[in-house]
Amino acid sequence: MKIAFYAPFKPMDHPVPSGDRTIARGIVRFLRVKGHDVQVQSRLRTRWIFNTPRAWPGAVKQLLICLIRLKKKRPDLWLTYHTYYKAPDVLGPLVCIFLNIPYAIFGASYATKKRKQVNTFLGFYLNRFALTRATRVFTNSRRDFKNLKRLLPGKRLVYIRPGIDPEPYARQANRSQVLARAKRPVILTAAMFRKDVKTLGLLWLIRCCGQLAARGIDFELVVAGDGKRRKDLERWARFHLPGRHRFLGRLALEKMPHFYALGDLFAFPGINESLGMVFLEAQASCLPVLAFDTGGISGVVARGRTGYLTSPFDTNAFAAALERMVTDLPRTRLMGQCARAHVREHHDLGQTYERLNACLEGMVS
Repeated sequence: MKIAFYAPFKPMDHPVPSGDRTIARGIVRFLRVKGHDVQVQSRLRTRWIFNTPRAWPGAVKQLLICLIRLKKKRPDLWLTYHTYYKAPDVLGPLVCIFLNIPYAIFGASYATKKRKQVNTFLGFYLNRFALTRATRVFTNSRRDFKNLKRLLPGKRLVYIRPGIDPEPYARQANRSQVLARAKRPVILTAAMFRKDVKTLGLLWLIRCCGQLAARGIDFELVVAGDGKRRKDLERWARFHLPGRHRFLGRLALEKMPHFYALGDLFAFPGINESLGMVFLEAQASCLPVLAFDTGGISGVVARGRTGYLTSPFDTNAFAAALERMVTDLPRTRLMGQCARAHVREHHDLGQTYERLNACLEGMVS
């Protein structure tokens, strides 16, 4: 099939790593491996575009470019990754109407409360228009599936389990296992240091680690990521964890398997995480996970078997689980083995995306 692909929230070649970029790249790579001709149509970012009038002419220009290009080389379908009220797909539905081709969306969200807010109602209706025009909508979030079901009845809505390619993480974990286990317990965490819940989660994690350090428990916290709040986080870490922390900066995607191989466990609260690809990557790297029981995290972490999930912002429960994982390394490593097996069995991209491929081929045929 010839597939026109578009990611309105973040282009695939965006320099800042994130779960969204990882998923988009994974979809394209999988479909190309299956023999499909997947071509990215635009780098237009539509985040808050409805509240930015100066960006509208650029959107119209991109629409015309897509129409002219695709009219000459007509695709079999258009596939958009991740449309929601903040970053609605303003290209896909119109292109598919003009060219009369099937329109599919992977990774959509729908929240009716956004239509009641002045700064989001236009984004809500643009996103709603895209969703209602779609021939098929796929989601890898149980929470989004429940919300979308109110708008998209029947077979138009399909749930796809989150997936990654576990091989790069498993290979690196095997090569580095002896070296990693010879050190004192290492807690890993990773996030971008934005002025939002990512930084809030890291600050909260550092404070919980500080409780362990105050009781003389030996460990090291290693942090991957970068951003505007780095100085604040480093200052916070120096106060709570003197001599027990390292900041590695931003790591390229291909370096992440090496990062996960450094540690014994992965901890990150994941405030409001709809999915959290880092939790899949960590488990594929033979690391058990500690996070909040919120959003889509429970959909990728097997509670009590591949990690621990605590009530959001329950400091005592989170710190207690962290202490248990750091002080009982044999059990922690056993959970890591279960985590890797869990990802292979339930979240191997090569298996989970087979349903996506079959549905797309069915749309065209």
